[in-house]
Amino acid sequence: MAKTAKKANSLANKIGYNFADQNLFKRAVTHSSKSEENYERLEFLGDGILDFVVGEYLFVHTAEKEGKLTVLRSHYVSENNLCKIFDKLNLSDQVILGKSYQGEISKAIKGDIIEAIIASIYLDGGLEEAKKFIYRNFELEDFANVVDDNYKSKLQELVQSGFKCHMQYKTEPTEKGFISTFYMDEDAISSGQGLSKIEAEQQAAKKAIEKLFLI
Repeated sequence: MAKTAKKANSLANKIGYNFADQNLFKRAVTHSSKSEENYERLEFLGDGILDFVVGEYLFVHTAEKEGKLTVLRSHYVSENNLCKIFDKLNLSDQVILGKSYQGEISKAIKGDIIEAIIASIYLDGGLEEAKKFIYRNFELEDFANVVDDNYKSKLQELVQSGFKCHMQYKTEPTEKGFISTFYMDEDAISSGQGLSKIEAEQQAAKKAIEKLFLI
């Protein structure tokens, strides 16, 4: 009993929240290779909560137009940012993987787990507690210093100034998010993956810029 309490306290110190139902957190960090009681449904809920909380914060605290708000939110909910938060919280030792899973914990899993933790906090303590976790770890107040990584916009400007062609993205859902392919006329130039459609297209645009313009 003392060992369990000590582990719970250690967890509470890491994420800044003490679960009444420890099983919710256990499920949030359990991979599908280990059990059918895993984080996948929680990740789905957490994704929606994160989008809402970040969107609400930016709407209230900035005067930016819709396009800029979308870029800012995309930054905060991106796989890269979620992965950074996972690493900052040092959660690797909490993840429960099955024997069939080999190698290091992927960025996609790290991102899914952060979203699942948000959902588990929401279910255990309500929306305000989930907001506290997001506010504490996502540095939303630093929105003015977010680097503009709207690669789609940059790519459009570069292509229009140097080529005469039709540009399009073909984006499809996958088991873990989306995959997008960028086309110039009928030629597939690059592909990108992400947790959201926007992120997948941004990654495809980033790779196209690197390939076409050596940037």
